[in-house]
Amino acid sequence: MSITYDSNYKTRKILLQYVPLDSLRALTRQLLRRTALPAEHADIIADALVTSELRNLQGQGQGVRRVRAYVERVASGDLNVHAPYEVVKESLCLALIDAHNGPGTVVAVRSMNLAVQKAKACGIGVVVVRHSTHFGSASYSASQALNHGCIGVSMTNAGPEMAPWGGIEPVLGTNPWAVAVPTGDREDDMPIILDMALTMAGKGMMGWLMRDRRRMPRTWAITKDGRETDDPAEAMDGTLLPIGDYKGYGLSLITDVLTGVLGGGAFGTQPYSNPAFQDVGHQFIAYDIDWFMDRQTFYRRMAEFIATIRNSRKRPGVEEILLPGELEWRRMQEKKQHGVPLDPDIYEDLRRLAAELDVAWPFT
Repeated sequence: MSITYDSNYKTRKILLQYVPLDSLRALTRQLLRRTALPAEHADIIADALVTSELRNLQGQGQGVRRVRAYVERVASGDLNVHAPYEVVKESLCLALIDAHNGPGTVVAVRSMNLAVQKAKACGIGVVVVRHSTHFGSASYSASQALNHGCIGVSMTNAGPEMAPWGGIEPVLGTNPWAVAVPTGDREDDMPIILDMALTMAGKGMMGWLMRDRRRMPRTWAITKDGRETDDPAEAMDGTLLPIGDYKGYGLSLITDVLTGVLGGGAFGTQPYSNPAFQDVGHQFIAYDIDWFMDRQTFYRRMAEFIATIRNSRKRPGVEEILLPGELEWRRMQEKKQHGVPLDPDIYEDLRRLAAELDVAWPFT
């Protein structure tokens, strides 16, 4: 079924292909299981990609668009599917991990689970990872803490796409963060999830706007010679601008310190410079709520805080005040009920990949 998205999904010209969630999940899992990845790892990556597809807008860089990249990187040997998860050093509360170029999403899930384990002993657990690879949406690994009654924090460095404030040359990454906060123990209790790159947008979204024949905000990027622009085609050859001007630059720099520099891996211009050894650094933090107070007391306090925020006065023309991650939560519920809209280019790429790997195509 093909439908043109409404304005909430910010597309005007591109006809999107809606597919059932269960079929998309099964296809993604089957495609990744055709690779040399261990089945358990293939399933983790598949779940992460589909979860990102549910949360994200079209044009954002995560989701099932990355399935082919995983297949090709495994086939080429650029991803070490048998990498050891080496605990270089650890204490009751801390761990330093060498990922040995293993799949970043799997490393991230394992590291957040280790941080949770340490938080249950200490109240807080911190795991720093070096020599990893792209770990997908930061919210996926941060959210692993939720079912354990913990707050999860996930961050990573990335390849250079941002210039230092006042500069032109990219020396810092988008360096995304996510913080996942539970608001209850039931499945329908919406968590607060802050998931953000430290640039105003990514080049995936610029490419999407270019295809959709739209301009972009002048706050997103500068041209290669340092000029502001609203032309996404010009911006693709330029440098991304940070959130909050110099503040976002500062946050990106500190993220690189807390991941690459502190962990003993790559930083600045080095991550992703070698496709066969991306050398990405991560950090994961878990806070055990029960160490600080009874969990139900925390949830009551969160409910009071949320009510204060929602009931605060609104600016003219604003219908409601939303919480971090609430739009993504609503988007997930909508897609689960009505189907997952795919970029037509990604839909066709998945069809070709299924044929290449002799996987049955589930959509009509």
